[in-house]
Amino acid sequence: MPAEQDGESTQAAALEAASAPVETLYQRLAHELEDAIARGQLRAGERLPSVRTTCRVRGVSPATVFQAYGLLEAQGLIEARPRSGYFVRARRRVRGAQPTAAPAVPQATEVRVSDLSLELLQAVQDEALVPLGSAFPASHLFPFEELARCGARAMRRVRPVQVTSAGAAGDARLRYALQRRYALHGVALAADEPIITNGAMEALNLSLQAVTRPGDLVVVESPTFYAALQVLDRLGLRALEVRTDPAEGIDLEALQTLLDEHRVAACWCMTSFQNPLGALMPDARKQALVQLLSRRGVPLIEDDVYAELYGGLQRPRPAKAFDTEGWVLHCGSFSKSLAPGYRVGWAAPGRFASQVLRLKIMSSLATSLPAQLALAEFLAQGGYDRHLRGLRQALTQQREQARRLVARHFTQGTRVTHPSGGYFLWLELPPAVDALTLYRLALNEGISTAPGMLFSGDGRFTHHMRLNVGHPGDARLAPAVQRLGELAAGLAAAAAEGAGVDAGGKAGHVTDHQAAVSPPPASA
Repeated sequence: MPAEQDGESTQAAALEAASAPVETLYQRLAHELEDAIARGQLRAGERLPSVRTTCRVRGVSPATVFQAYGLLEAQGLIEARPRSGYFVRARRRVRGAQPTAAPAVPQATEVRVSDLSLELLQAVQDEALVPLGSAFPASHLFPFEELARCGARAMRRVRPVQVTSAGAAGDARLRYALQRRYALHGVALAADEPIITNGAMEALNLSLQAVTRPGDLVVVESPTFYAALQVLDRLGLRALEVRTDPAEGIDLEALQTLLDEHRVAACWCMTSFQNPLGALMPDARKQALVQLLSRRGVPLIEDDVYAELYGGLQRPRPAKAFDTEGWVLHCGSFSKSLAPGYRVGWAAPGRFASQVLRLKIMSSLATSLPAQLALAEFLAQGGYDRHLRGLRQALTQQREQARRLVARHFTQGTRVTHPSGGYFLWLELPPAVDALTLYRLALNEGISTAPGMLFSGDGRFTHHMRLNVGHPGDARLAPAVQRLGELAAGLAAAAAEGAGVDAGGKAGHVTDHQAAVSPPPASA
């Protein structure tokens, strides 16, 4: 690091010593009000104290109160009424049970990337399609104009030698900004972390290469993101799919069984808002996961690209926060939270940092400097957290709207996840509804979806699908979800008619269970 960065290094070291996330004033206020609502001290329909009153009683600024109320509104706990103030919302229980977890499959799978996944990637580039099958949220949610201005300012200050001598580990200013964010969330990085990469996919590829050899076994979630399967395919690795709870992530007992029975080289998982389930592992389960793998000497590759898209009061802690021995290779990106298309990600590889950096030099040498500088400038001016608050609020509202649409329009027996972050819903359709057939029918009507068999190495999840609901303001969403429900009901009815039984497939009958806020039933 250059000499002028010495002072910054000292500051970073102090920040890295932080051991717990910092709760801001507005978060603290929102948390207290959320508790009051949960305890019944503030009841449905009751008016909250005015902004002016809250400022006087709490001794805070109007901005703090507006941020707190905005956070509660995004979570659906309160609502703003024109010229009347803020009121506690009546709890609306969205119908629909959680999907069931997939049963364990004890043998390894030879991964082969299907033509379907490549077809889906090409289809979502068609702007005429309703992008329910896309992997990205709507582009209007991101501050591209401000990022461009930040990039222009940063590039005017760049000396030519910086462009031609950019280090493989990444721009020092951006790395320092990331070290600060890790420290504020209770994670102290080593001096050689993070390593800036060309998006999260390069970070994940390099991390996997650093700890495996062709033919090795890698544990992945079931279902898992199809890009993970593509990486395993490219590297000649075999997948061991572990039972994964739709609400709380990897089943640790099932994982321990796989570790007992197989020689596992690595475990790749998303611990926060997993794609496609949206599962969020509780802190205790994350800690237990890290301890289990560390005892066995099995590296954990943590794909954490959705963590900033939480709908609650606080960013979920990564599994890396519980890593004391360097076995967690934590990978992140700005692609889902700030700058899709910039292709800037990073890896914090723990004890494997030198191997990952060596592979980075051998593969792509360095990451685009202009993109790094634009992001470093944006973070330095303090706009990132403000942008994230708006993004989270928009995605939270859209998730709830989409779940209500699914509950209203899909056939009886449909189950849907209840994620508290991200922008995906995972649907388990009645067994008679083939998700690939539904995908083809919907595509013919201008609607893309992601059929469930994409998310497994052996093509299971044939009556499941993932919906991207991260497109607030798209007037096509509601009609598209309604039409999907009608198509699914038609497939269920046709199958039932062929079997000579009552279809029971009228729209608006998504299974209504108390399990809507409880763990899903275990598979047999």
